[in-house]
Order: sequence, then structure tokens, then C-alpha cells
Amino acid sequence: MNTYKKIIFADSAGNSRAPMAAELLKECTMKKPLDIQARGIVVLFPEPLNQKAEAVLISNGITLENYMSSQLEEEDFAQDTLVIVMGNSDRQKILDMFKKADANNVQVLTELVGEELEIMDPYGGTLQSYGICYETLNKSIKKLSALLNN
Repeated sequence: MNTYKKIIFADSAGNSRAPMAAELLKECTMKKPLDIQARGIVVLFPEPLNQKAEAVLISNGITLENYMSSQLEEEDFAQDTLVIVMGNSDRQKILDMFKKADANNVQVLTELVGEELEIMDPYGGTLQSYGICYETLNKSIKKLSALLNN
């Protein structure tokens, strides 16, 4: 895998799956230092972490304080930056929205780690659906950290 210095997880609003994924990767032991961030693809105004996502993180021993979603921007795209999304529709939206977005550096998490299903969006769902999303993310992020460490 390319030698990335920055990993940005992006989801629709940047307040549930992306920050959960970012925190999970931060928990992994990495061979090289990585700048790990979360962004929203469309952020009209900064929002705190989704309460159900926060509850799931806390129940798994991860505390994310003072998080506010932020907009993915043109400056976020660089050769040493990998933008990871949760689904193909998000990937296409980014490639359409940003001139500097490179198809090689914008990847769907599950495709990157060799899984078939995309990470479902728990938005509006039950706490249990956020828990399932977390577990799915956790599995994929462990595979991602192994890929990045190769």
C-alpha cells in the first residue's frame, strides 16, 4: 500500500461512522505515525458526535471529547492522503465534488479490505443498529491497520 501520512474517514454528515472509524484506527498500533481524521461530505454547520455513536464508543472504552463535524475540503486531497468512505455512492459524490480528488486515493473501506458489504448508515436507527455498525467498522478497521502496516 502507498505510504500514506494522513487518513481521512468521510461519511455523509461526519458525525457517526467517520469519527467512529477514525477513533478505531487510532486505537490500533501503527508502524508509522499517521494523521487520522474524520470529515463530513456535506456539513452545513458543525455538529457534535451523534449521541448514539458516542454511547457505543463509550461502552467500548473509547471517549471522544469535544468532537465537531467538519467539511471535507479541496485542501484535504493530496498524494499522501487516503480518503476512506463507507460506500460507493459517497465515493462517487466526492469524485464529482472535488477537482483534486483522485480515484486511487478515495476508497470504500470494505472494498479496500476485501469485504463485500458496505458499512451501513445507522442514522435514525436504534442504539443497537449503531452497535452493529461499530462492530462491523471494528472488524474492517483491524484489517485496514494490517494493510497499512505492510
